[in-house]
Amino acid sequence: MGNVDTKLNFRKAVVQLTSKSEPIDSSDDSFWEQFWSENVTNVQDIFTLVPATEIRQLREDAPSNLATLCYKAVEKLVKAVDNSCRTHYEQQTVLNCARLLTRILPYIFEDPEWKDFFWSSLPSREEEYDESVPLAHSLLNSVCDLLFCPDFTVVASRKSGPDKAEELSAIDSCEYIWEAGVGFAHSPPRNPTFDANRTELLKLLLTCFSETMYHPPADITENPNKWILYLTSAENRHALPMFTSLLNTVCAYDPVGLGVPYNHLIFSDSLEPLVEAALQILIVTLDHDTSSSTPAESEDVSVPDNLFINYLSRIHRDEDFNFILTGITRLLNNPLVQTYLPNSNKKVHFHQELLVFFWKLCDYNKKFLYYVLKSSDVLEVLVPILYHLNDSRADQSRVGLMHIGVFILLLLSGERNFGVRLNKPYTATIPMDIPVFTGTHADLLIIVFHKIITTGHQRLQPLFDCLLTILVNVSPYLKTLSMVSSTKLLHLLEAFSTPWFLFSASSNHHLVFFLLEIFNNIIQYQFDGNSNLVYTIIRKRQVFHSLANLPVDYSSISKSINKRTKKRMSSSISHENINEQAMEGSHPALPAEPGTLKATLPDTPQIAQMTERESAHPAIKQEDGLTLANGMATLALNTPSKTAVTIGNSSISEVNTNDGYELKESPTPSPTGTLTRSVNARNSLRVSAPSDNINGQWVPTSEWVHSWKSKLPLQTIMRLLQVLVPQVEKICIDKGLTDESEILKFLQHGTLVGLLPVPHPILIRKYQANSGTTTWFRTYMWGVIYLRNVDPPVWYDTDVKLFEIQRV
Repeated sequence: MGNVDTKLNFRKAVVQLTSKSEPIDSSDDSFWEQFWSENVTNVQDIFTLVPATEIRQLREDAPSNLATLCYKAVEKLVKAVDNSCRTHYEQQTVLNCARLLTRILPYIFEDPEWKDFFWSSLPSREEEYDESVPLAHSLLNSVCDLLFCPDFTVVASRKSGPDKAEELSAIDSCEYIWEAGVGFAHSPPRNPTFDANRTELLKLLLTCFSETMYHPPADITENPNKWILYLTSAENRHALPMFTSLLNTVCAYDPVGLGVPYNHLIFSDSLEPLVEAALQILIVTLDHDTSSSTPAESEDVSVPDNLFINYLSRIHRDEDFNFILTGITRLLNNPLVQTYLPNSNKKVHFHQELLVFFWKLCDYNKKFLYYVLKSSDVLEVLVPILYHLNDSRADQSRVGLMHIGVFILLLLSGERNFGVRLNKPYTATIPMDIPVFTGTHADLLIIVFHKIITTGHQRLQPLFDCLLTILVNVSPYLKTLSMVSSTKLLHLLEAFSTPWFLFSASSNHHLVFFLLEIFNNIIQYQFDGNSNLVYTIIRKRQVFHSLANLPVDYSSISKSINKRTKKRMSSSISHENINEQAMEGSHPALPAEPGTLKATLPDTPQIAQMTERESAHPAIKQEDGLTLANGMATLALNTPSKTAVTIGNSSISEVNTNDGYELKESPTPSPTGTLTRSVNARNSLRVSAPSDNINGQWVPTSEWVHSWKSKLPLQTIMRLLQVLVPQVEKICIDKGLTDESEILKFLQHGTLVGLLPVPHPILIRKYQANSGTTTWFRTYMWGVIYLRNVDPPVWYDTDVKLFEIQRV
């Protein structure tokens, strides 16, 4: 009963706060104490007893009371630090102040009139208190001090009675790092209460940082988040131990532990919420790289370095890299691990945050990227990414996850070692909804990409260029493709080279160029081991002949486009996926449940803007002008069932470069206005005709078709067919062969040395950092954090401006 009474008292105090017409005196301690006394013992109570409508009402009708409440809560935290937060009563007060601030802050951030509130100083009754310290600094300083508070959030090192406890403001927090790992060898004993206390304080920090969510994307580049700037600056004396504690807590976490089945159902894991909060704080603080801002933006303002980024970029010891990578791969693979007893192992759900963290690690620490690629460990990152890509392909609420998976693979594919590592044989340990095959990780990559392109939902078409670029980058290093993946590659070419698809949008032919480049790379550099692919090319030679003889006269072009309404795909293509046996135990990729919440995302830059071409032959001097530049791709969401990708008003031309090709953009406006490529569903391949809007419709011309058809890099393949087809036909006639294994055996021992054109130089399209992807990552990351923090729902139903929350 007593518990109900105390909650009632708390509720009465909240009502009094909103209903009093007169401001309540800040010196009325007995009134203010009700908000952080032991009346309330958990965060859920605070969220229930302080409803959103009343916080907004308080903000509008009694702003001085809201201001006093915030001042008082921060003041309590500062006093707790001064007293070293030793008693249970003080610790309970700290937790309740943190919970109350976590509840209130989003409603202060959503109102622009309050934007300077935390950057004014704390009105203090003591004269000696430094008046110039902004409220935000007092709040952040006290929370950071409390994160290293003996007997509250860390184990005390010297137990000699409460009277001799260390002064919290003078403590050396480097001695109290939470977990062994990078830069710290001692692993303190676990304490579930300390874990819970740390988690609540980190949630408050995350809420402070979430001011970013209440600004449109454009504002953030000009006005970086001041909360994050301060926490990651040299003014925060705990910056290093805090960064190390967060990093080590995440990377040392083993959700399975001793592996006792169902132990997670019997004991609650106090560590998972802490790891999740630590990971979210890490990715958010690493987002605000202010060092690269242009001088024009910050002429007068000297922006302090982000120490978290600085520390992360300076990690260099192999044992540290090993600790980090092992931790990340352990957690990424955890949801995928199969056990004989269903649901017997604990599964973690923060794979999206882990992928953002992995991206930032590779981005800020190139030595780490090279370490990852030095061994087959990179495959421990690749397989979970491919699993999530394959599993999310039909789910509109997971478009962001699809993008980040593809971005990471694009980044990795720019390094030769990644292509080489893909040759390791793949042993299926995870049931995936893909055809059964025997082969390498390269086969897995191709089969999953084929599945995404042919059976993914409509919003994924902007990723097609990216997916094929990854395959182009790794293709020169692929020693042996299986028959399954060879067939899939040819099926993509067959689908993308149909005349109606090529003529239905201005940039569809780029996909054919990418595929031809993949075939050329494999034939020129890995012919010996790829008899399966060579056999499939011979078997499907008609596709290449049709491409070479593509009609360029106007009447054929219009006929091809009109044909699309009657017959979208040739029957050979439509039946490609039929009767394929999926892996045992796998589940088909399903669309999102109706009503699932998702956060909107900004447009991703076009592949040409995200990559830069580089020769894979260090000896060859690169030609000038091999840099790709292109306009931003804008995603126009017309209706839930239709997505159009707009390529900014510019005419695109290709320049032939040694059997490869290069896109160049000319600034002249295109006569047809905006070019759109949109997508409709088909049995096998999801592609579509352009919009029926006459004014904005793409109209292909003979000159346009001729301009790129003449540059199709078909010479190598045509030469291969010219040499091998007569030989294969002769063997079949002479020996009466109908069995493909004999033909494959012949092709394995064949050679084209001296018969093919001079090998073209290998060109790799390397990911280049750009403002478009930076904005995309920031929006995606905060969208994930918004949707994952549902208990308590910190930001739910507040007026965020960085993205929109929609229902699928």
